[in-house]
Amino acid sequence: MGHWFSRNIVEPGKLPMLLALTSFVLTFLVTRTVTRLIRAGKGPFRNVSSGGLHIHHVVPGVVLTILGGFGAVASDRHGVGAAVFAVVFGIGAGLVLDEFALILHLDDVYWSDEGRKSVEVVVLTAALVLLTLGGFSPLGVNDMTSEERQDRTVFLLTVALNFLIVLVTLVKGKLRMAVFGILVPFVAIVGAVRLARPGSWWSRHLYGRRHRARARSRIRAYRHDKRWTKVRRRVQDLIGGFQERVPGRGSTPS
Repeated sequence: MGHWFSRNIVEPGKLPMLLALTSFVLTFLVTRTVTRLIRAGKGPFRNVSSGGLHIHHVVPGVVLTILGGFGAVASDRHGVGAAVFAVVFGIGAGLVLDEFALILHLDDVYWSDEGRKSVEVVVLTAALVLLTLGGFSPLGVNDMTSEERQDRTVFLLTVALNFLIVLVTLVKGKLRMAVFGILVPFVAIVGAVRLARPGSWWSRHLYGRRHRARARSRIRAYRHDKRWTKVRRRVQDLIGGFQERVPGRGSTPS
């Protein structure tokens, strides 16, 4: 059954990635549900502690990610072992990235505004893996014909050009566009040709004497943030449960 599914439903070799993505998303959703219940004081779930030490779920997540990663490397992509380790890796990655903000800030920021970064990173990761499953390759390589791939010069120039576009987008302060631009070059082109965001490397070093460009970038960034920040926060509230404010339950559940 698994062999038939991998041959007829999923592109050959991509079943482990699909399983990893599915387990990753499900683990994140289940974890968020459990932590919200713990915070609200509902259900049988409680924080995990050992000797007075609060054990965050990033800890078992790291262990599972290591086991799944090494196991996947050591197994055949088409075997049962690869599928099992892909699921283990996905579960571990879901637990780790759910507390990405904690790792980034080295502080208990799970329910704070800084904690929203975890939700954003999870959504971004899932989107990139979906693009990969859909056939997108890094830096526009999938857009090349087989003849162009065989031509080493054209191949290297294409990769270098797309990498440069992504780099320009990044130094202009547009991280999300740069990340998506790795798989979808058109997105990076849009970010590269538009004005840089205030505070970015590009703005600090190249807009120093260009007062009009600096003013326009600030106005554009303000309008963009005003339009999309509320939408993004609503989505994060829906996924991450940040709208729940329970007095006296500010600790991070695991």
